[in-house]
Amino acid sequence: MTTHYEIFAIKYGHHPRPASDNFLGGDAHDVNMPLDYFVWAIVGGGRTIIVDTGFDEAVGTRRGRTTVKPVRAGLEAIGIDPDSVETVIMSHLHYDHSGNTELFPKARYHLQDCEMAYATGRCVCHKVIGHSFEPDYIVSMVRKNFAGRVEFHDGEGEVAPGVTVHHIGGHTKGLQCVRVETARGPVVIAADATHLYAHIDNNRVFPVVYNVAEVLEGYKTLKKLAGAPQRVVPGHDPDVLRRYPAAKAGLEGWVVRLDAEPRA
Repeated sequence: MTTHYEIFAIKYGHHPRPASDNFLGGDAHDVNMPLDYFVWAIVGGGRTIIVDTGFDEAVGTRRGRTTVKPVRAGLEAIGIDPDSVETVIMSHLHYDHSGNTELFPKARYHLQDCEMAYATGRCVCHKVIGHSFEPDYIVSMVRKNFAGRVEFHDGEGEVAPGVTVHHIGGHTKGLQCVRVETARGPVVIAADATHLYAHIDNNRVFPVVYNVAEVLEGYKTLKKLAGAPQRVVPGHDPDVLRRYPAAKAGLEGWVVRLDAEPRA
């Protein structure tokens, strides 16, 4: 029988910014279009799987991002003890997705092979690319690899029954999304395969990009994997917290359930 998982989106950070900062080529609308920062938890079948690990407060402050709630606090609010987590999926290795790994001392990390090569190779010597990576976070992942705690994927891979990763690329060379079976059908955690609903809905591209064509083709892949556009969840859109119900009373605007039907 197929396991139906619960999925939680946990907000940990925020960054106010103009719309022009969110689109390749800028944007004519002079409005504020902030980004929220999330980690995700997949729970079911006796498993807890974390997707991405966020940035720590010191790195966020240095980069002008606000930590609104520590990642640990968000996990503990829904009954997850980070010390007991055994599986973490890394969508990619940009700074806002790959810090805080010390929270998960027992975990194995699932990563696209080409993302590790990208983050440790010649491309990051270019400032415009390397700026989005945090060297200490990358070194930490390299150390985990030497310790036998990284499992590499090349394209599509199964992490657990009903939980699969799929190479998208585009934003980074090895970006992957996560497809999760739920009671409402497959839900795709897009991470940065689409930062905002406005990107995938309007075929627009976030300005931090490795390959524009892969981003645009990736939108088709996300929709195909989900089976319905409303089951694709973007990686940084504050509207996620408005569309989906709180995980429980008192967590409104902080932790929401992505396996529940979204509001219209």
